[in-house]
Amino acid sequence: MINIQEIRKNDEVKNFLRVAEMQLSAQGFTEHSFRHVGLVSKMAGNILNDLEFSDREVELARIAGYLHDIGNAVNRTDHAHIGATLAYDMLLRMGMNVLDASEIMLAIGQHDEKTGTAVSPISAALILADKSDVHRSRVNNKKEVSTYEIHDRVNYAVESSKVNIDKLKKRAVLELVIDTEICPVMDYFEIFLSRMSMCRRAAEFLNLEFHLIINGASLL
Repeated sequence: MINIQEIRKNDEVKNFLRVAEMQLSAQGFTEHSFRHVGLVSKMAGNILNDLEFSDREVELARIAGYLHDIGNAVNRTDHAHIGATLAYDMLLRMGMNVLDASEIMLAIGQHDEKTGTAVSPISAALILADKSDVHRSRVNNKKEVSTYEIHDRVNYAVESSKVNIDKLKKRAVLELVIDTEICPVMDYFEIFLSRMSMCRRAAEFLNLEFHLIINGASLL
């Protein structure tokens, strides 16, 4: 079975991520490259591991997490579907079997909130991991914070974000610490309400309740 270490070392994957970041940075998007995909990969695997899914599913979630944004190397628009196709072809060429490559393709193709939803455990874990990565380290803007538009301002305001899985209480909890002097909590909801709805559906697919805690207060 192809593992996450092989994916991380693969030159084609590295190049896709470099090109993707070059394009998105030029257009003013937040970081979608090595830091983001590494975190999403680890978190998606941890979610399924905490829920005691098989080692195979945990590893496929890690791989899907690492590859989920390679479609940005082509275009931000429809990047989920583009990335799913690129990943499937690449994984087959690397020697992965059709079933495993198909499950990764499916998860990647469903991770964008405009067109996707959780349809498998791997896709649900990918969605929860991807949509929870809001953090100031993702902001590429080098200008003064006071000049940031709302997307950069919201990301920059988030000092920490983490997803905790409580298997016994059947809960997925996204905890954020936000500097409200940089942006109010309502700005977070204005930008990310659709993502939180997607996380709720993903959690439900895994038979979990989704909860959002910001600065210690439970909001969802």
